[in-house]
Parts: sequence; C-alpha cells; structure tokens
Amino acid sequence: METVLCIGCGVNIQTQQKEVIGYTPKSALEKGLETGELYCQRCFRLRHYNDIVDVHISDDAFLKLLHDVGDSDALVVNVIDIFDFNGSVIPGLSRFISGNDVLLVGNKKDILPKSVKDSKVTQWLTQRAHEEGLRPLDTVLVSAQNKFAIRDLIHAIDHHRRGRDVFVVGVTNVGKSTLINAIIQEVTGDKDIITTSRFPGTTLDKIEIPLDDGAHIYDTPGIIHRHQMAHYLSAKDLKYISPKKEIKPKTYQLNPDQTLFLGGLGRFDFISGQKQGFTAYFDNHLDLHRTKLEGAEAFYQKHVGSLLTPPSGKDTENFPKLVRHEFAIKEKTDIVFSGLGWIRVNAPLDSSTIVAAWAPEGVSVLVRKALI
Repeated sequence: METVLCIGCGVNIQTQQKEVIGYTPKSALEKGLETGELYCQRCFRLRHYNDIVDVHISDDAFLKLLHDVGDSDALVVNVIDIFDFNGSVIPGLSRFISGNDVLLVGNKKDILPKSVKDSKVTQWLTQRAHEEGLRPLDTVLVSAQNKFAIRDLIHAIDHHRRGRDVFVVGVTNVGKSTLINAIIQEVTGDKDIITTSRFPGTTLDKIEIPLDDGAHIYDTPGIIHRHQMAHYLSAKDLKYISPKKEIKPKTYQLNPDQTLFLGGLGRFDFISGQKQGFTAYFDNHLDLHRTKLEGAEAFYQKHVGSLLTPPSGKDTENFPKLVRHEFAIKEKTDIVFSGLGWIRVNAPLDSSTIVAAWAPEGVSVLVRKALI
C-alpha cells in the first residue's frame, strides 16, 4: 500500500496494529482518502472527543523521545502503577531527563486495601524512586479511573512547572492516558487552575496540549516492558492482572512443603521455616490453589489450562514454562511477581524462611520490604 500520512501528526497510517502509532480502521482510511482529511485514530479521537488513546512505540523511538525531554527545560510527570511499581519503572529515566524536575504520580491508589494509609504508600513510593536514582520534588497518589485526587495533581503540576512545559511519561498499562483525559475533563470547566485551549493538532509521537501561558503538556506514548506478565496473556485474560477494584488480601496458613498455585500463571513454594500465614495480594478473580510441594510439578502439567487458569484454551500451548527463583527471608518481605501481584512473607525473627517463586520465563520475580 502506498504510504499515507496523518494530517494531524504526520505519522504513517497503518490498519493492522490497533495499539501502535498510526492505526486507523480500513473504513476510515478509505473515507479519508476520498475526502482528503485522513487522521490516525489517535488524532481523530483527540479532535472529536478530547480523548487521548494510549499507543505503543518501539524502544528506540521511546529512547529518542526521552532524549528530547532531557534537552528541554521541563517538568517531568512520571506515572507509576502502585500495584506494579517495578513493572512500571522506566529503566535509566534519571539519566535521560538530565536533571529536569520530576513529579512522581502513583496511579491506581484505589486498588490497595483501604486500611493502607496514603502517607505510608507515599513514603514507600518515594523510597523506591530513590533506589531507581530519581529524586522527585513531590509524590501524588491518584486514581485515574475513578478520578480520585485529580485536582490535587493539577495543583501540584501547576505549582512545580513554574511556567515550563510538562512531559507525562510512563510505560504501557499504567493508566497514563486515562490520567491525562481525567485532567482535561477537570480543567476544561475550571479556568482558575490550568486552562487548555482547543487542540490545534498534534506532533509526531507525542500529543501537545496547549496551556494558556504558551507552554504545553506533552503526552508521550508508553514503552513496553518485556518482562511484564501482560505480554503473555490474551486480551480476555488481562482482567486477572489488571485489578479495577480494591483487592481483597487472602491469608493462607502453610506448613513447610506446601505450594500455592496462582492460577496457572505462577507458583509459590514454602520450603522450610516455621508454620506461618502468607498473605496473597492479587486480583480478586484469580483463583489460588493450595497443594503439597511433592508432586506440584505433575499437578501443574495436568491441570494448567483447566483447573489452573489463566492461561486457557490455545494460550496454554504457547505459555512460557515456569522458572524457579529461591529466596531466604529474614524479615517481613513481599515476593513480587512482576505485573501480577505479590505474597507477603512474615518470617519470624528467630528463624530463616526459605521460599521459592515460579514465574513464566522472562517475567521478573523480586523481593522488597513489605508494602503492607
């Protein structure tokens, strides 16, 4: 097909990959060629509905975008998924932004149990950011989906940007574009905070939202994290790893040599230590199954795709094998399955607890100081 460009942002139009830059439905392409007004779906939804659609770009294109941020004098708003901090961190972000100020935004606050205090989550996020080399000016907790604390975020942006441009960055699936849509919805009716004009168009790879003082908010496409669980599941199974409601922790009293299966997506082995309670923090729809460690491998092979789901159906055939990671735990610790959830190990102080976590090959497993 002859190369055709979006008249809104200049990107190459394509009709195959819905979540990649330049996508437009074939019917819209045909109509646009007839009328001469051909927009990619992202620009079309922005122009007609003030709606920003999240899209994916290649790692190289994303790195170029980050270099552009580093060359600017701007406020960087880094959106993080509270439920999946490590899976939503942009590797080396502090290097690329070249000393620009950072405002850290923890999204999906409403997913954590209500008993968890905001102050503790804010402190925890800030500490994790420091470990990644970031020194945020401030940390704001929000829920883009439920529009929780959006006004607080707007005030924080306006306070810290000091007339400068704002770049909003984040990996895919953190809710970045939903957050910007919530900001737009909030500010269009209140000119006393941050005001935006009608969108005159977009620029390649990033969307410009003009502000009344001549600066812009730039929405950038999300980079794909290869080790996220989401990349191994079909669309219908994504609900198991993307909680929309407050998660309900489940505590299991385990003896050594017992195993918890996390659907068919992972496995947790209690190898040795005192009998204790292990608390699981996963989407409420994910079924957990307790069984004996002995024979657990055979149990998985027999039941994955049926009793142990997801994966399910044909996805089971192509699902990666589970890889084992062993840990010796001596304090209250979270065992994190990247993009899925975590299990809190209480680990009595007078003894060591040995556990193993199994996750699909390519998916990260790590330990951290307990969040809750």
